[in-house]
Formats: sequence, structure tokens, C-alpha cells
Amino acid sequence: MGPSHPAMHGTIRIMVELDGERILNSEVEVGYLHRGFEKTCEHKTYFNLLPYTDRMNYVSPLINNLGYVMTMEKMLGIEVPEKAQYIRVILSELSRISDHLTCIAAMAMECGAFTILLYKMKAREFIWDVIEQTTGARMTTSHIRIGGVRSDLHPGYEEVLKKAIVETRNVLKDVSGLLDKNKIFLDRTRDIAVVAPETAINYGWTGPCLRSTGVYFDVRKTFPYLVYDKMDFEVPLGERGDNYDRYMVRMREMEQSLRIIEQAMKKIPKSAAGTMAKGMEPAEAIKMSREKKAEKKIILSPNLEGSEKDKYQDILTKSKKVVVPPKEDTYTSIEGLISHFKFFMNEHGIRPPKGEVYFAVEGGNGELGYYIVSDGTDKPYRLHVRAPCFHVMASLEEMIHGHYVADVIPTFGSVNMIGGEMDR
Repeated sequence: MGPSHPAMHGTIRIMVELDGERILNSEVEVGYLHRGFEKTCEHKTYFNLLPYTDRMNYVSPLINNLGYVMTMEKMLGIEVPEKAQYIRVILSELSRISDHLTCIAAMAMECGAFTILLYKMKAREFIWDVIEQTTGARMTTSHIRIGGVRSDLHPGYEEVLKKAIVETRNVLKDVSGLLDKNKIFLDRTRDIAVVAPETAINYGWTGPCLRSTGVYFDVRKTFPYLVYDKMDFEVPLGERGDNYDRYMVRMREMEQSLRIIEQAMKKIPKSAAGTMAKGMEPAEAIKMSREKKAEKKIILSPNLEGSEKDKYQDILTKSKKVVVPPKEDTYTSIEGLISHFKFFMNEHGIRPPKGEVYFAVEGGNGELGYYIVSDGTDKPYRLHVRAPCFHVMASLEEMIHGHYVADVIPTFGSVNMIGGEMDR
């Protein structure tokens, strides 16, 4: 089966030994995508490699950004403004919902439930509308930056976000009504590809797949980061560790993500930009006008909306060594221009101290960890990613053993293999 089989996404080949339709033995081959992500990153600066992280799990790219930048922040020892942390949480949970919607949509479609695909894609469009308004892109955003985020939330984000929450809840309710007790879906998923908790842990499972076996492990709870310790949410668990439990855990996790987003919307700090001193003292203004040096207001390009100079204190760290200078300074002063030039100049920019660091976040598929070794230059000496779906795919041979060829499809769909993440 594969890699040309439509359910194998063009990146997986499974050699199966059959007795009729029953699988006696199998061998899973990965690596057809061969992106070379880690080697490429060793030749890019710490700032310029950020877009490459988007292309790993391309369904939830913002979480990929988050894992990388928080690893760098740990290495550099910098603090992120509280508002930027809330923005990161909102965007991460939107990405998690998008990831789970896509997984279940593909899994159900490959079982013949095409209606589910249409419902899920409808909900994902509302989620992506919110992401697009804030980041300017739907998928590959590169929005979460070292030290904070690229821009503040869109002025009208609350209305769009509330609509996305309502529409997503409606879709989840509809899908539950169509699938939860559907006899055909239950026959295809219940007691198929059962994995014991001990087996899952031995393979290195994390995320929804591990929790489907009944193991309570979520990076957001076990090793809290950002403001997740201030959020009230549950960690859904399965009972049998079969295909149905992997579906159900993701459905319930989306509900919890919506809860987190609603809490973050209420708790997010108000912008401090309005409290900044604007204008000048009268005496100073008179003096400047006499000298004909009155300052003119800088009008930035519309694509820089939300990242104006007065918003930097809300969305980016105070450490100037890791933050791109505001465009108002770059365009109007020689100091700002030189700072901008040196930030991007070869062998300058972000230069963390020598050492190594590991940091993990809860990705759509589980523990997404970055291990970075610094040699003191502006490029990483080594960058390794702990991709969660790689560990799940390692157990696929054991999962499908003894089942039928038709069972490979929902089983493969339930583990949510993302080619860019696995074949990095």
C-alpha cells in the first residue's frame, strides 16, 4: 500500500504480507518527503529559520513557531510580555482545533463519511478567518517571533473569534450526532488497532494518541508554559486505546481548546499603547517648530498594522538584541537603520551563548520538542526536533497486525501522520 495510495498521503509505503484480506506481517517505510529541515536550519540564522518551522505540521504551524521560539527564549533567558503570552495561547489553541478538525475530517472521509469532511472544513474556515485577520496568512504564518509575536490582535478580533467558537461548537455537535453512535463507524473503529498504555509509553507516544490509552499526560498540565497554569481545562482520556478512542479524545480536546480561548479572551490584558505619552510638551513643541524640525507622523504600510512602535511593549520583549527594530525608527533615523541592518547582517543578529537547550510544547500530535546546540554564532550548530507523530508511526506495524486491509485506512487516519513533521 502506498506511497501512491490516496490514503497514504503520498509519503508512506506499507509492505504487507496477507492471508486473503488479513494482515500477517507488515513493514512501514517512511522518508519519501525527505525535507532536510534540520540540516537546512544549520545554515540559516536563528531569525531566518522561523518560516521553515511552519512547514512541519502545516495544519497547526503556529504551535511549531511557538515551540521553536520558546526554546530560543529559554536559551537567551528573556521574558515575554503578558499580553503576548495570551495572544500565543489563543493562536495555539486555534491551531490545535484546526489540526484535530483536519485529522477527523480525513479519517472519516477515508471511511466513506464524506459529509463529515465538509462539516469539518466549514468549521476550519471560521478558525482560519481569525488566524488570517491576526497574522495576515491562513497557514504558513511565521507570526510567533522570538521575544513575543509579530503583531497585536486585530481590532475586531473578538467578534470574528466569537463567531468561530459558535460555529465550531455547532459543527462538533453535528459531527457527534452523525458519528458517535453510528453503527458503520463503530464497526470500523471500535476494538480496531487497540494499543495498551505500556506499549504506547514504550514507543514514546504522546498527545491524543497516548491519552486515548488512558495515560494522563499533557505538556500544558505536566510542564505548564505561557499562561496555561491560569487556565481551567480538562485532559480528556480514552479507555481502550482503539481507533474510536483516538477519534473521541480529539473531539473532546477541541471542546477544551474552545474553553481555553474563551478564558484567554476575558483575561487578556488591555493594551498599554494608549497610555504612552503622545505628542510633546508645549514648550518643546514651540522650540521645535521655531527650528522647523517639527516631527511628522509616520504612516506605515497596511501590512504592518498591529506592529507599530507604540505596541512593541505589549507584544515583544524589551531585549533589543532579539527584536527587529520598529519600522518608525528604521525609516526615520540613522540609528534605527543601522540597528536593522546589523540585526540581519551575516554573523550579527541573534547570538545566544554557547550551550544546549531542550524545550517542548503540546502540539497537535503530542510533545513537540526542540533541541538546539549553540556554538556562539548566529546560526545553530545543531537543531533537532522531537516530532510526535514519528513515534506513533513507529508502532503502526504492530497496530495493524492481525487486522484486515480495510482496517489500515481508519487506523492510519487516527494517528494523524503529518509528512512534513515526520520526514523533517
